[in-house]
Amino acid sequence: MKITPAWRVYILGATLCVALTICSRNFGDRGGPYFMASLTLAGISYLLAIREFFATPRFSRRVVVIGLVLAAGWHIEFLRVPSGADDDIHRYVWDGRLQRLGYNPYLVVPSDPAVKGLHTPETRNLNNPDLPSPYPAGAQLFFRAVTAIQESTFALKIAFVVCELAIILVLLDLLRRKQAAHLVLAFAWNPLLAVEVAGSGHIDIVGALLLLVSAVALVRRRRATAAVGLGLAIAVKLLPVVLVPLYWKRVRIRDAALAAAVVGLLYVPFLNHGRIPIGSLGTYVQSFRFNGPVFAALHRVAPPQLLAGLAVLVGLVTATWLRSRESELSPDQRTLTTEDTELHRGNTVASPLCNSVPSVVQGFEFAWPMAASLLCAPVVFPWYLLGLLPFLTSASTLLIILWTVSIIPTYVQWHLRASGRPWGSLPGWVMLVEYGIVAIVASIIALRRRVSRPALPCQADQ
Repeated sequence: MKITPAWRVYILGATLCVALTICSRNFGDRGGPYFMASLTLAGISYLLAIREFFATPRFSRRVVVIGLVLAAGWHIEFLRVPSGADDDIHRYVWDGRLQRLGYNPYLVVPSDPAVKGLHTPETRNLNNPDLPSPYPAGAQLFFRAVTAIQESTFALKIAFVVCELAIILVLLDLLRRKQAAHLVLAFAWNPLLAVEVAGSGHIDIVGALLLLVSAVALVRRRRATAAVGLGLAIAVKLLPVVLVPLYWKRVRIRDAALAAAVVGLLYVPFLNHGRIPIGSLGTYVQSFRFNGPVFAALHRVAPPQLLAGLAVLVGLVTATWLRSRESELSPDQRTLTTEDTELHRGNTVASPLCNSVPSVVQGFEFAWPMAASLLCAPVVFPWYLLGLLPFLTSASTLLIILWTVSIIPTYVQWHLRASGRPWGSLPGWVMLVEYGIVAIVASIIALRRRVSRPALPCQADQ
């Protein structure tokens, strides 16, 4: 009996659920053999599910509902386990606590003996205690708001999962209009969400939500909301700044001025003698290194500040190039890409995504500039990819989707450190696997493009 696409999705979803449940039970030994084996299985299952989502024009509502219920199940498993002893979330609690006690997190050093009495059991062993906070003002105010309700890492993890749920609801609203609601599972099933949102708890998911709201507002021509949303996303995590060219001539000058004013107001509580604080951001650029092959290769010939600027420039140039390709951002204006036509065993057929989602939500414009910038960054932790996930719902972002899985081997670093080895560069094989897989698939796609027939244009929605 032939297995239908729906049943294949059910099987893959069940496999994901089992694998991620096992992964959550071994979260305390992040990067250990059981953690890595189960997370790798989850990543492979996710990629196979992505193939089903992209190759099938439409799934029933039951598939979507069951898929989301399964995702809720493994998220609950990760919520139940405590965050790692030195996860960033402990710094979030500290920053929120400092603000409520009347201190400036950009000025206070956690290891300073003068503030020893301000610590709680959850903040006493936070990471990088000799540095003040590096997080932008939007993130700081989020920490303050959540810790005002309950001062704990668990409360922050709940808040982050709520943001993830909000992203799912926004995507569902968009995708249902194009009769492709099942593509929400391309977001909800990504293993990084379970590990880095429900497990470790990272602020990046808040920025992802704000950026998605901005993108949707841009599609619907709500220009002020789009501009302010982008500003707030940048105020939570700096990476979306590379997307500014996408808003050129799509928002009015007054909208941009409003966004700048809102972001400026966020920094008012943290001003120090009239200066905008950056905390330890400069030290981060100067000294922190992890999983950045391009930055590492160029570091011998250029200073880190210049290379950090280059990473931003690469993202801006990518966004500018993509912006120049489309004179107007519209759900009805999109050309079928070769990747879309070759999803199923290389067959050149009309893509099931052809009229499914607006290009901005597919991520062709939003995901690629951020991915290009990250590729050149000095540090690429797995959770840095969280901001890209809401835009990975089409074959045009297949390589980035693959990257969210191929980055899994970097978790080995946590296990090596727990085994007594100092934090340092990754083993050579890790980045070879991570970036080598992406490079090989990129080469295959490029080769297929050369030998395939010209792409067929999508028919405009009636």
